[in-house]
Amino acid sequence: MQRTLLFSDARCLAHETPYDHPESPRRLGAILDSLHAAPVDGAAWASFRPATREELLLVHRPEYVDAILALRGRTFRLDPDTWLSSGSVDAALLAAGASIEAVRALCEGKATTAFALVRPPGHHAEPDRAMGFCVFNNAAIAAAAARAQFGCERILLVDWDVHHGNGSQRAFWTRPDVLYFSTHRAPPFYPRTGRLEEVGEGLGRGYTVNLPLPAGTGDDDFVALYQALLVPIAADFRPDLVVVSAGFDAHRDDPLGGMRMTAAGFEALAAIVRGIADRHADGRLLLVLEGGYDLDALVDGVRTCLETMCAEQVEPPPPAAPGDPARRILEAARALHAAYWPSLRAVETAPPPG
Repeated sequence: MQRTLLFSDARCLAHETPYDHPESPRRLGAILDSLHAAPVDGAAWASFRPATREELLLVHRPEYVDAILALRGRTFRLDPDTWLSSGSVDAALLAAGASIEAVRALCEGKATTAFALVRPPGHHAEPDRAMGFCVFNNAAIAAAAARAQFGCERILLVDWDVHHGNGSQRAFWTRPDVLYFSTHRAPPFYPRTGRLEEVGEGLGRGYTVNLPLPAGTGDDDFVALYQALLVPIAADFRPDLVVVSAGFDAHRDDPLGGMRMTAAGFEALAAIVRGIADRHADGRLLLVLEGGYDLDALVDGVRTCLETMCAEQVEPPPPAAPGDPARRILEAARALHAAYWPSLRAVETAPPPG
């Protein structure tokens, strides 16, 4: 078995955006240049195919899919932030296909972990519209395919991009088989969704966990939230597969994010989700590239996560102490979600140490 498979295609660079657009081909180009110049031990490149229309329909509505496919080879502006060039639809089909084939490889035992290094990104794409640089929701399609095609019963979808993944949340809002867990900069930051009280509806109530954080949130805050909330919730949920919308725009150098994370923080988050996958999902962990707009920070974040995925053994990060703003979010989230997750009630009622 290969430890880690990488899914990417140079045709994803053919998704061209206006000159000053932050989601440019330079992002993926910088990652690929780095990984080809200095490969990460334990990672190997995999071939894959574009997604089919039927696979896109696992998340997106037929009229939306057909409208996008009709724009193949054309230049078009889908919304104020989202553009198509002549190569964009093919790139979007490849991005979704890479995510599906990565899940297939994990579920068929061909690898333990995988990273879909693709663009356009996906987590803002809703079932019926493009948004925020995103055309098809790659991570959501991967999660839906795992459930529909590859026998997974429970999928944990983690989103650490600085922007809330409104499309992913909407795709699984009423479903108990996909647990969506997101840390993001608090509204009214784009896309103005992801408030703490947004927890899902119907059978999906409690299966959406949003942690909206103020500008300036850093490594210890993120790590503490993942340790105190994601780890116990995952222990109750017991996922068969862990999928991560891996954006790197919460880095302190990112021009859009306004957060204070570093590569060390992303390494710690990668270690936490790998630990969850190792304990509950036979190690099956997929990262899907989302945002990140400072090229050096993006490359460093991708490499450090990939190195964590490829390592033979990974130690969990030491316990982190959140600052006051993150601690208040932690306490409010624990109180809210204790109604749905028994492990949080156990934490809440545990006696103080000593």
